[in-house]
Amino acid sequence: MSQPLLMPKATAVWLVDNTALSFEQIAAFCTLHPLEVQGIADGDVASGIMGVNPVQNGQLSREEIEKAEKDPNYRLKLSDPKVRVAAVKRKGPRYTPISRRNERPNAIKWLVRNHPELKDAQIMRLVGTTKSTIDSVRDNNHWNAANLTAMDPVTLGLCSQIELDLEVKRASKDAAVQQTDVAEGTTLLTAEEALARAAARTSHDLSFDDQGGEHHHRPAPNNEEFDADSVFSKLKSLKSDADE
Repeated sequence: MSQPLLMPKATAVWLVDNTALSFEQIAAFCTLHPLEVQGIADGDVASGIMGVNPVQNGQLSREEIEKAEKDPNYRLKLSDPKVRVAAVKRKGPRYTPISRRNERPNAIKWLVRNHPELKDAQIMRLVGTTKSTIDSVRDNNHWNAANLTAMDPVTLGLCSQIELDLEVKRASKDAAVQQTDVAEGTTLLTAEEALARAAARTSHDLSFDDQGGEHHHRPAPNNEEFDADSVFSKLKSLKSDADE
């Protein structure tokens, strides 16, 4: 059956009153015991329940009833629903069987080690644990930390591979978006970098001419060696010119 039968006992009441189906056929279709169906026919069971027509609510066809009436060994089949209602998503932490609850710290250790990009909320959804347990395993403060072994939660049966891949994909997308935001934002300079840039800018400005804005080219130092005799001769000529 693709979906459960609506109001099985009320449907059994209608089938008993309006069809020639056997008790076994009605019991199999309505998931009841044959003796319970017989009690409905005798009036001992469900005496105050009004029958519900499964043909009107689209869960059974008239042809299916006629086919079952002709063959006592035939079992009725639910009709495919015309409108499928989405299943209500369950809120709250995932339920973990008691036999597997002791394995959750091992799964947390595996997730923290192999997928550090996962957030605590994602690990809580996958494993069905609490944030305090995740922090204790991550910080190695768990009461059984010495005996913990990293184990894949999929292997332990705590989640499916599809659910794990989906959470990892989401975490990777979030990490990529955060890195892009940091790259595009304005970064702050340290005090040393700011002072170095200010000094470089000042020296660069002083190298321009006040009027033309062209660089001052300082003459290169003359590395020629001077002769002492030539220097003194020049001084004497200058003195003689001054006396005249």
